[in-house]
Amino acid sequence: MTTFQRARSEEQRAVRRRAILDTAAAMLAEMPVAQISLNELSRRVGLAKSNVLRYFESREAVLLELLDVASQEWLGRLGDALTTAVDAGTPYERGDQVAATLATSLADRPALCDLLASQAAVLEHNVSPQVAAQYKRTAIANATTLGRLIGEHLRELGEHDTIRLAGATFMVTGAVWTHSRPAAAMLAAYEADPSLASMRLDFTTALRETLEILIAGLLARPSHRDEK
Repeated sequence: MTTFQRARSEEQRAVRRRAILDTAAAMLAEMPVAQISLNELSRRVGLAKSNVLRYFESREAVLLELLDVASQEWLGRLGDALTTAVDAGTPYERGDQVAATLATSLADRPALCDLLASQAAVLEHNVSPQVAAQYKRTAIANATTLGRLIGEHLRELGEHDTIRLAGATFMVTGAVWTHSRPAAAMLAAYEADPSLASMRLDFTTALRETLEILIAGLLARPSHRDEK
């Protein structure tokens, strides 16, 4: 635990904010979003809870900003991953390769997936309109970046469709992550009754297959049918 003196300059405030975000990120490597409390975050960062609230208005505000940071870090590496994985081929073949790359790269970032799963139901519910608006601006920017990266390998899709696909990717990732992390009772039910095993989802497989369907559907729309 680090003990800070009160920040007296914008540079010092930036250092405090960065320390809070870094501490929250380290906690996410140990526990799910639901278990992160403001009290424990404050203890680990070495500030009183009231002082943490000088920099972020709530636990949810911390995690929303961390979600933006994690999204940007993922996007910063995704371009190279797509370039390596997506070969020349039919639009549908490239679409499957894009879907597989997105799913695999997201599976490698469980904290990002957990944050996406909590975004709408939890993280957006205890913040001010100002923080909410700022987060949505960054979310739009991240979706635009993801759409551009996808469009570089699926030029058959127009900008409008790649942005729609990007937004759907973020939403579907959160949903699949939630459903692929069953509660203890569900795990016990699967173990007791093998006929229920098909209901247990593997995150990477389920996300890849869902994205394949979304991409194929966009490619199959009337304006793209000649591109098969």
